[in-house]
Parts: sequence; C-alpha cells; structure tokens
Amino acid sequence: MEDDVLKNIGTIARALDAIANVEFKQFDLTKGQYVYLVRICEHPGIVQSHLAELVKIDRSTAARAIKKLEAKGLVERRKQPGNDKNKALFATDKGMAVYPTLKRENDYSNEVALTGISEADRQKLLELTNQMAQNVGADWTL
Repeated sequence: MEDDVLKNIGTIARALDAIANVEFKQFDLTKGQYVYLVRICEHPGIVQSHLAELVKIDRSTAARAIKKLEAKGLVERRKQPGNDKNKALFATDKGMAVYPTLKRENDYSNEVALTGISEADRQKLLELTNQMAQNVGADWTL
C-alpha cells in the first residue's frame, strides 16, 4: 500500500508540474521556477538557504533557479543590514504582477484534484500529507 500512496503522489506532482509548465509559459517560467517565485512572494526577504530548505531542494539548484528569475526581472537580491553574506530575496513589481496568476492556478489545481472529496476528508488528507511531509523532512539534509 505504501508504494501506491507514493506512486500516486508522484503522479499527481508530475501531472501538475507539466500543466503548470504549459500555463506559465506565457511568463517564461519553466521547470518549477514558479515554485521559487511563489515562495519569495509569500516570504518577502527570505534568504536563499531558507528558500532552498522551504522547497526541499539543494542550494545549488535553488541558486540556479533564483539566478534565472533575476535575469527575467522577477526577483531581486537586497543587502541586509549587518549581513553582507546572505542577501534577502524579494519579488520585483514584475514578479508581484505574476503572483496572482500563479496563486489562482494553484487554487484551481487544488480544487480539481480535490473534486468529489468531502470537506472532512480534505481536512484529513491535509493532516496526513502534512505528517508525511514532516516525516520525510526529518531525514532531508542536502
């Protein structure tokens, strides 16, 4: 049974990622770059290492994605007072203009994925997947 759960989660994740890549092509966002932009919009001033931990990706992959978002004018790094090493990440005006579309698509994808599932089951599913994420996150060290 455990294999089926993880297989289904993987299938859902890959399908949603493929759909998002098509939906967000208009913004020149590919290969999951939108995830970084969304998290930066939701956590203004986050530093790269915390962002990498938040999305559970290694720092070098996060660095490449952030660099691409910077080149597209969607994200900028700012010096933090008293901390020259870690620069804070912020969405630019252009990045913030894209965010509502990303959020709307995420909300729509959630509704499609949860169609036919009762509110009680949705809540239980959220609790269970949160526990799964916590279990996996405990061993995640990159």
